[in-house]
This record gives sequence, C-alpha cells and structure tokens, in this order.
Amino acid sequence: MSMAKNNLLQSALIKFFAGVILVGLLLFIPAGSFAFWQAWLLMGVLFIPMFVAGLILMKINPALLRKRLNAKEEQMEQKEVVLLSGVMFLASFILAGLNFRVSWLVSPEWVTIVGTVIFLLAYALYAEVLRENEYLSRTVEVQEGQKLVDTGLYGIVRHPMYMATVLLFLSMPIILGSIPSFVVMLMYIPIIAKRIHNEEKVLEDGLDGYKQYKERVKYRIIPFVW
Repeated sequence: MSMAKNNLLQSALIKFFAGVILVGLLLFIPAGSFAFWQAWLLMGVLFIPMFVAGLILMKINPALLRKRLNAKEEQMEQKEVVLLSGVMFLASFILAGLNFRVSWLVSPEWVTIVGTVIFLLAYALYAEVLRENEYLSRTVEVQEGQKLVDTGLYGIVRHPMYMATVLLFLSMPIILGSIPSFVVMLMYIPIIAKRIHNEEKVLEDGLDGYKQYKERVKYRIIPFVW
C-alpha cells in the first residue's frame, strides 16, 4: 500500500472509531445503562454500513473517500450550518438517553422497526448518490474540472444527497424511540435549507450550466413539494 493510501486509511479509521465512541458516550451516559437496546440498534445500522462503504471507497475511489473525510468549511454561512448541526445532534442524542432513563415519551417497539427500515433505505439512497456523483464533497465548493451531474437522481431533484440525509437524520430518533429527540431533529430542515441556499449561490457562480439546470429540475430535495 502506498504512503498516501496508508495515511488515508489511518485518517478514516481514526474518524470512524472517534465517531463510534462519541455517539456511544452521548447515548449511554445519559441513559445510565447499557440496556438501551435501541441505541445499540442505531449504532449497528449506522456504523456497520459506514465501515463497509469506507472499505469499498478505499478500494475503488480513494479520492472520493478523501473528499468525504474533509469537513472543513471555508465559508462563514456553512460554518454556522456545521455548528448548528452539531448542537442539534448533541441535544437529540442526549435527550434520547435521558428519555430512556426516565421514560418521558417513548414510542412503541414497532415504530423503532419502521424507523430502522426507513434508515436502511435512506442509506441505500445515499450510496446511489455517491455512485452517481464523483464530485461529492462534505464542504460547499466547486472543484477543479467539476462537471454538472444532471442524470439519475439528479434529474429528479437537485440535491438527492440532502434528500437522503433528511431521511437518515429524522429516522435516527425514531429508531431510538425518543419523541423529544425527533422534535429536536426537525431543526435539520431549516438548517439544510440554509445550506442549500448558500450552496446554490456557489454553484451558480462557479459551475457551468447550473443556472439552466435549476430551470430544468425545479425541486431541491422533495419531488413536487420543495
């Protein structure tokens, strides 16, 4: 393995296990128990596919994996979006743990199963977006040599990745069985709206054909709605 690939693998593994530890702490410490089975379920469906996808990208498209690991935003608006998203996740996960401990508003087990199915379908949608668009980055930018992608899911909505993340994030508190956490996670809708507003300005200014693309594909993330 080359030095560059070895460094990429090391960076990916560090971020992966840091994520596992952080999510575990945020869920189990407030819960006060490892018997919070919904938390184990969420961590399983979240991190196992993530690990497998990382290995696949490492093999077939390390450049895309490197871009996905880069989360440093340059624009102030996007830094605010990242900060708000972080606060949202912290509050939602901590509330879920506390909700398990004191049983405030706990949804039935069948709701958790439904949430898990939605989450896995959203993960599959996310994987398809990664397959269709090799320019996907976690930061808002126009990359050198970037070309407009307007086929597949991008022919239906302009931001299918955000369509997938809305489903992913809103299904997380459903899996955890926490109604208060779901209410908090609804913050993601205005947060992603803010991100899209700024991102489309960047794309209009820097990506050839994007203005015409907006005229052809009317909807941002929800067909016939928004």
